[in-house]
Amino acid sequence: MAKLKSIAFHTLGCKLNYSETSTISRMMEKEGYEKKDFDEKADVYVINTCSVTENADKECRQLVRRIQRKAPESLVVITGCYAQLKPKEIAAIPGVDLVLGAAEKFNLANHIEELAKGDSAKISSCDIEDVTGFNASYSIHDRTRTFLKVQDGCDYTCSFCTIPMARGKSRSDSIENVVRNAHEIAAKGSKEIVLTGVNLGDFGKRADGSGLASIFQREENFLKLITELDQVEGIERYRISSIEPNLLTNEIIDFVAGSKKFMPHFHIPLQSGSDAILAAMRRRYKRSLYEDRVAYIKKLMPDCCIGVDVIVGFPGETDALFEETFNFLHQLDISYLHVFTYSERDDTHALTLDGIVPMQIRHQRNKILRNLSYKKMQFFTEYHRDTIRPVLFEGHSKDGMMEGYTDNYIKVTIPYDAEKVNRIAEWKV
Repeated sequence: MAKLKSIAFHTLGCKLNYSETSTISRMMEKEGYEKKDFDEKADVYVINTCSVTENADKECRQLVRRIQRKAPESLVVITGCYAQLKPKEIAAIPGVDLVLGAAEKFNLANHIEELAKGDSAKISSCDIEDVTGFNASYSIHDRTRTFLKVQDGCDYTCSFCTIPMARGKSRSDSIENVVRNAHEIAAKGSKEIVLTGVNLGDFGKRADGSGLASIFQREENFLKLITELDQVEGIERYRISSIEPNLLTNEIIDFVAGSKKFMPHFHIPLQSGSDAILAAMRRRYKRSLYEDRVAYIKKLMPDCCIGVDVIVGFPGETDALFEETFNFLHQLDISYLHVFTYSERDDTHALTLDGIVPMQIRHQRNKILRNLSYKKMQFFTEYHRDTIRPVLFEGHSKDGMMEGYTDNYIKVTIPYDAEKVNRIAEWKV
């Protein structure tokens, strides 16, 4: 077929997906494709999917239908976690032309050269055990902050999670290459890098499968990585997107507390405040360890922002156990919550557990914790009212206003001022 000239991307899910979409987009532009907004007409539409929740699956289907109505002659490519987990199911969606698994997403250009609209959907995927390579990725020009992928995959076996099945074993970039990418990002003008991965604290395992079980015995580990990144000129801010509490060591916290570039902001998954539920989830810690981590962070960085992931409605979560979680979070010195309603995922151990929580109760508990999150963030913001903090302002203008974030992740909204875009200014909260 004739060479296709335009391409549009849409990303579902996490920061890791955004970094990969951005990198694939730049690769396609080098191949001569013109990048279009997803709402515009394009020759090729690429949807990079997530499959953490049922809603992500539904959203993928809705997007395909939208493309079919708008541009029925265009090619539709689905990649990402959903594509790896259920390629045949996706290929059966009317309008889908190509499904790319985890090992093939970065070979998009080669695959679409051979496609023709109207043929049956092509699947290019392999068993996740065969996915061992690491593809460095970062987002750029999409927003003031850059998402830099430094790790992929996960060796944990949490009973609710499909990510190891979608992304494979834990593997990392080298420190040398991460630092090289940070220099590239600095040269492009970005001031802030968000380090992303599936299990960041597990950094150090290489794509060839090397890396010993203990992060302290490996030649490279997360502490060594952030120590090197701290020296990169031109990058003024780093954030750690998410790190498991059992891998967030005191040494890492000490380093962040003493660094001028790593922001006083942690996002630490909890998932439940009940030890019984944590055990059923196959998490690798008890809530006492989590409590200790938060206390140590706040001891060194009283102004630090701490975000928490939590899942409600997991099998076996009785009213009493949910109350345990609520009370634990209520007394904890944290700043906000990301609340997820448990949804059943194929091939996970959680499907075998008793005590299914009715969906209505799951949604009620979600609402309760979202209200708690709102109050936590209101309290955290109010505590810092009238203080002076450094704010990095972003370039988006909405209704004549612009936004920025303080070092400790408080959102600041001011009238749009082009001179402040991508600049850090001392600002009264």
